[in-house]
Amino acid sequence: MVIFGASGDLTRRKLVPALYNLALDGLLHEGFAVVGVARRPMEGEAFVETLTEGIRAHSRRPLSDDRWEALARRISYVVAGTDDVAGYTRLSEHLDEVDLKLGTGGNRLFYMATPPSAFAVIVERLGRAGLERPGAGGSWARVVVEKPIGRDLDTACRLNRAINDVFAESSVFRIDHYLGKETVQNLLVFRFANAIFEPLWNQKYIDHVQLTVAETLGVEGRGAYYEEAGTTRDMLQNHIFQLLCLIGMEPPVSLDADAIRDEKVKVLQALRPVEPGTVYDTSVRAQYTAGVIGDDKVIGYRDEPGVAEDSCSETYVCARLQIDNWRWAGVPFYVRAGKRMSRKITEIALRFRDVPHRLFANDPLTANTLALQVQPDEGINLAFDAKVPGTSSRIQPVGMDFRFGSSFGAGTPEAYERLILDAILGDSTLFIRGDEVEAAWAYIDRLHEGWAAAPPNALPQYTAGTWGPAEAEVLLARDGRTWRRPD
Repeated sequence: MVIFGASGDLTRRKLVPALYNLALDGLLHEGFAVVGVARRPMEGEAFVETLTEGIRAHSRRPLSDDRWEALARRISYVVAGTDDVAGYTRLSEHLDEVDLKLGTGGNRLFYMATPPSAFAVIVERLGRAGLERPGAGGSWARVVVEKPIGRDLDTACRLNRAINDVFAESSVFRIDHYLGKETVQNLLVFRFANAIFEPLWNQKYIDHVQLTVAETLGVEGRGAYYEEAGTTRDMLQNHIFQLLCLIGMEPPVSLDADAIRDEKVKVLQALRPVEPGTVYDTSVRAQYTAGVIGDDKVIGYRDEPGVAEDSCSETYVCARLQIDNWRWAGVPFYVRAGKRMSRKITEIALRFRDVPHRLFANDPLTANTLALQVQPDEGINLAFDAKVPGTSSRIQPVGMDFRFGSSFGAGTPEAYERLILDAILGDSTLFIRGDEVEAAWAYIDRLHEGWAAAPPNALPQYTAGTWGPAEAEVLLARDGRTWRRPD
């Protein structure tokens, strides 16, 4: 596994702790090797020490010196800048040495843990150095690309073409770590392995769907990035749309990666296009202002480092989406994502239609809701009404809860563990295909065009530690609905 950007935070916090836990579980070949590549001059021992500290701080399981040392002996470091031609020659020679020493057989997994601007350059240099070509004896070469894949449809298409000029699409693994989370993986099993819910998973029985990705964190020193991206590009185009696809897709003909991804693309293609003149009837953008998160006072977005005083970049976005097909005709999908909100949670909630005739007129009935919690406490909850014990006919909402931790006992693997292992094995089911990326950007571009055509006099604001702006409540109130309060 060759990690470009190996001296960066992603490698230390996520990638190597994931590899360490895979090694603990015996899921890495005894000859598996890691080669870090970065421009920062560093000795191999210093690189390993940095990774050791990362495991101590970020691994879900404590550091075992013996197990880590066995993997650390197979970690090395090559100094090479993104556009350093000689550096790729050194890398090629080093990989040949690793093959001879450890028997890795010419298999290469190139991981882009770099800024997105470097993706196309690195891939092109790999091609020039001949490193994209599988070796003899059935070996393979694959590339893993982190989000964001472009910042609009045009840049995404150009990046996809640049990557596919060097690597075949079957060897490209576009990663979205949300797809590695247990609840997200379980969506396919939940829907297509159980006869209870799938017959109800349509417009006849579901009133609407709410999809929430809420964070208590602010921009955390990424003000300059957020000024360019905003929450719409950072969260809606990838994480939320991937969850939307898994909720809305039709049953695939098989569990083959492309069969599943074919159905996901159909969902994106069925999204009702944004009409520029009505963009504010179906979406809301906002920024957080100073407030309180837990016991801590926090500053507003425009006071964050790297953020303009008159910034119009959103830290919150919500939208009403429509999937125009037979299964979902008339069912609104309300999606929202925001920073500095009341609680950290990612949740998918399907609210079922009310009973056609109310027999229990004296008690307000609670709408049956199926909530799938992606993080932080991964599980599934079904809310329904039941009679309270006693002589009266009083009704009260109750919940049936399933939690991964309590049901299966073992610690839940981190998303990157599953995704890295799948990339090694060549299973692209949980990765994003090029046409998925482009279909998502096609929708997001229309949304940005609508906002640009009629910029607001002032961007709505919400106090940090709340659930978003009042305008978001109005969006649902027009339809006679309200947002869930997951806390």
